[in-house]
Amino acid sequence: MSFFNSIGRAVNRAPRPPKRSTTPTSVTSPSTEHLPPPSPTSQAPAKPLYLCSPFVEAALVRGNFKTIVMQPKHVDVMEWVAVNIFDFYQNLNLFYGVLAECCTQQSCPTMSAGPQLNYTWINQDHKNVQLPAPTYIDYVMTWVQNLLDDENVFPTRSGREFPSNFPVTIKHVYRQLLRVFAHLYHAHYHQILHLRSEPHFNSLFAHYLAFGKEYDLLDLKDVKGQPNAPVGIGALWDKWKDMGILAA
Repeated sequence: MSFFNSIGRAVNRAPRPPKRSTTPTSVTSPSTEHLPPPSPTSQAPAKPLYLCSPFVEAALVRGNFKTIVMQPKHVDVMEWVAVNIFDFYQNLNLFYGVLAECCTQQSCPTMSAGPQLNYTWINQDHKNVQLPAPTYIDYVMTWVQNLLDDENVFPTRSGREFPSNFPVTIKHVYRQLLRVFAHLYHAHYHQILHLRSEPHFNSLFAHYLAFGKEYDLLDLKDVKGQPNAPVGIGALWDKWKDMGILAA
């Protein structure tokens, strides 16, 4: 099912309750056009814990996640994508809220997602700037929250249609939330282990990846990165495909 090929389909939807979560406030908008240039770091770390057994196998759901992302019969594809992105945002926001006290400007001075990769932000002057991870994540979550609160982007009233640019907007949202996942895996997985939450977090992320692949929201270069600046979660993507958790 190609989400982007479905834009011409008629929308016939039941109303969705306008529930919203709270996030911190901030002002700028995210870089959504290209992967940022990498900022090299000096030392390659050991094998990440999230790739080690038994943590890589920890999950709440057994089997392939493709079965739980399939569009239900008689449900409009844009409504299905919107509801799922809303739920992914809510759950990721809850996880980050628990880890926020560990993600500080001192512990995470950059938005790192791999040994040689730091994401940058496009500021109001259209320049790439380095931001501390908590600032970057605050900007992302606030930007997404504002979109969710915008009735013109995420309509909740019966009879209102999604805008024609909704697929493009939702792909930008997907990319930015993927970067938050990537940072939490790279910089805070040991704290997730300390909370014994790795089955929950792994299942949430595997579900997120499977959903993005099924509806053409996921760009493989966002998961894998570049040869000189790989994204840490790229190896997790490959590992879960080998284990049959994600479709090849």
